[in-house]
Amino acid sequence: MGAGHDTVAAELARRATARGHDAHVADVLRLLPYGLGTGLRRGYRTSVRHLPWVYAGVYHAFLRAGPGRRPSGVPLARLAGPRLTDLVDRLDADVVVSVFHLAAQLTGDLRARGVLRVPSAVFLLDFAVHRQWLHPGNDRYLCLTDAAAAEVRRFLDTPVVTTGPVVAPAFRAPAPGAARWRERFARRAPGRPAVVVSAGAWGAASRPAATARLLAGAGCLPVVLCGRNRQLLARVSREPGALALDWVDDMPGLLAASYALVDNAAGQTAVQALAAGLPLVGHRPLPGHGAEGVRRMAELGLSELAPDGAALLKALARLTEDGRERAERVARGLALFRRDPMECVDDL
Repeated sequence: MGAGHDTVAAELARRATARGHDAHVADVLRLLPYGLGTGLRRGYRTSVRHLPWVYAGVYHAFLRAGPGRRPSGVPLARLAGPRLTDLVDRLDADVVVSVFHLAAQLTGDLRARGVLRVPSAVFLLDFAVHRQWLHPGNDRYLCLTDAAAAEVRRFLDTPVVTTGPVVAPAFRAPAPGAARWRERFARRAPGRPAVVVSAGAWGAASRPAATARLLAGAGCLPVVLCGRNRQLLARVSREPGALALDWVDDMPGLLAASYALVDNAAGQTAVQALAAGLPLVGHRPLPGHGAEGVRRMAELGLSELAPDGAALLKALARLTEDGRERAERVARGLALFRRDPMECVDDL
């Protein structure tokens, strides 16, 4: 749906190419007929931006973990089956790797019915596992954490491997652009630590301008990532103490130059921050999988969940540059990156 899935798919394709394979990235929503994928994407974007309670209801009905029957995603996913199998046959593919839960439902169903004749792996890129990721027909699951892997094993007999997250190499190396960002921050607010506030690619966030005012009042420079949401960019730009940014190409440099990340989704921006050694604080998470993911990251000691403004400021105050808590948090984040998922795909 959002840019996080695209980013992961692109990085996996890059790694596959580096290992000597031919990689092709396909958007499962584009494989759906009758424009259904476009409608789903627009509906999801509208709900998380403007009607979060609607998405919370959808998540509760279709995706959340726990006992009881839920509607399956297979009937919808199956509509993309002919186009996917045609693509697999045309490319003479050896394996299919899903990075989106609807794709996992599709490949699992096709494998279970014997329609897809090549193995399928699922890279489960969420910290919190919801049921629409899970289908017994898939051949292997690759997870971010041992806790996520254990959750998959509760419901499936499918082999599961903990690989850790996937980010581009630039996030785990010295960032040449960090110096430019530090200069920009210093010109805007000398002496103030830059705290990144993430709203995702679609600029979906709860009261980001209020969060920016809170941080500015506490002596920070709030750097608000507005994604491709022009309305959010205009709104936050009116906050005198904030630096509002639209789409950022140099995320490695930005994160390397910053003090902390205020996260609301436990998505790819959070993972990139972990790789860059930047501590996280969860605050005002998006409903559904965002709230579940932020909570799960906090339970694993990868971040801290701040339920209100006072807790947010206290959490940031404890993350001093030379402090033990910051060092331990950063070390736990870096330890997540265990192995290249493509190593676990090659032997399928």
